[in-house]
Amino acid sequence: MDDQAADRPTGDVTRLLQVAHAGDPDALGQVYDLVYGELRKIAAARLRHEREGHTLQPTALVNEAFLKLAGSPAADVRDRGHFLGVAARAMRQVLVDHARRRAAIKRGEGVREATLTGRLFDAGQSGGIDAEELLALDAALDRLNQLDPRLRQVVELRYFAGLNDTETGDVLGVTRRTVQRDWTRARAWLYHELYESGREPRSEADANR
Repeated sequence: MDDQAADRPTGDVTRLLQVAHAGDPDALGQVYDLVYGELRKIAAARLRHEREGHTLQPTALVNEAFLKLAGSPAADVRDRGHFLGVAARAMRQVLVDHARRRAAIKRGEGVREATLTGRLFDAGQSGGIDAEELLALDAALDRLNQLDPRLRQVVELRYFAGLNDTETGDVLGVTRRTVQRDWTRARAWLYHELYESGREPRSEADANR
């Protein structure tokens, strides 16, 4: 999709979301048609991080993320970059919800919980990450957001939306070099928080048990 084609629908997306929130079901379908291509690309990129045999398929991930995006009263899409940021957050929420369900099923079946592997964000990682690791990452990202919201955004856009450094910089309005620096800082902080802090890494699901 070229830049002009990508930018063109955003005004329509905002307008149609407003109409949909006012109760017009047809408007929601029109929004879906406008954003499906972008969401499908994000979903395919993100699911490459998951373990083989992951039960959530790209189409289902797109549908669930769209419902979260469309259901948000704050879904006022200003431009393509803002849309990608909102979509990345929605994708993160869907994947975390799915991971919670998988982890609960495993615990209910008496399956031993996986140990965090330390392979998050490894360039050459294979096999993906499991539900417990994703939940631990999600909880750590909430803590990171308290320290530096932009670092959290960089992780969402790079890891959950699959954007490269240049695309992430365009969304956030910063340079590619800044994104690279932020990505390095965020990975180092998360690695220390999850694997080197001297405390047992705990997901939100663990904490609530």
